[in-house]
Amino acid sequence: MEGLAPIDGWALLAILAKAAGYAAALVAMGGPLFVAVFRFAPDDVLRLARKLAVIAALLGLAVLALRFGIRSARISGMGFEGAVNPIMLGLVWDSPLGTAALWRGAGELLILAVLIEGTIGLAASLLGALLVAVSYSLVGHSLGDPRWLLAVLVGVHLLAAAFWIGALAPLHRAAGLTGGAALLHRFGTIASGTVAILVLAGLTFVWLMVGSVDGLFGTAYGWTLIAKLVVVTGLLGLAAKNRLRLVPALASGEPSASCRLRRSIRMEIIAVALILLATATLTSITTPPVNL
Repeated sequence: MEGLAPIDGWALLAILAKAAGYAAALVAMGGPLFVAVFRFAPDDVLRLARKLAVIAALLGLAVLALRFGIRSARISGMGFEGAVNPIMLGLVWDSPLGTAALWRGAGELLILAVLIEGTIGLAASLLGALLVAVSYSLVGHSLGDPRWLLAVLVGVHLLAAAFWIGALAPLHRAAGLTGGAALLHRFGTIASGTVAILVLAGLTFVWLMVGSVDGLFGTAYGWTLIAKLVVVTGLLGLAAKNRLRLVPALASGEPSASCRLRRSIRMEIIAVALILLATATLTSITTPPVNL
């Protein structure tokens, strides 16, 4: 299929590592955003958000190092020998991935400050989230034209996605707590605007990458994107169900509402994992139609 790179074991490993990096970055970014917006949430929920953000940031640093080796192996064609070759690793470091790694590494280290309660710790972790978002505008398909617009779209899209994804586990915890319905309701209200921004930025970026209907249905990039959009649609449906049916049921004291809502949030997490795998595939082994 047009625009599809050769697929081997290293390519598959690159996809998995990139998806793990996306997940780590989004949860790490989302933790400070959640704490900033919901500072008066139950202590148990806030502790979970902080803990997950720190774990994700540390995991993100490890995955970042792993991706250097994988990238070196792929471009050298030397397999494991290339993955540890100093010369090849130096070439990767001198590429846009190296520049992005500096921004992302600094951001993920700053996110660790979310453990420090108070304004200074939160401000530092929020700055870290911003640096991580910026780092993704320095690599991949966002390097095309118009450069500035693609960079802004990627940054906004990631921050909006991080707010949603970083909130899933804390909301899962809140759904089992007395009074958790108020937090879930407030999240649903705020997330409505966030999702609109997320979708608008994402679709604008997609149009700039695809450029035409033929590009959507005639390339590997287009078909992978279609698969991603199908899962995104399902995720939006789950989110709508939660807000319109399950959260009101929880607020009204319906006995089964908590279990059903927590199960729905777990399904959202699975959908997010599939979306990240599709995104990693798009950016690892396919070429946007506008670049063909």
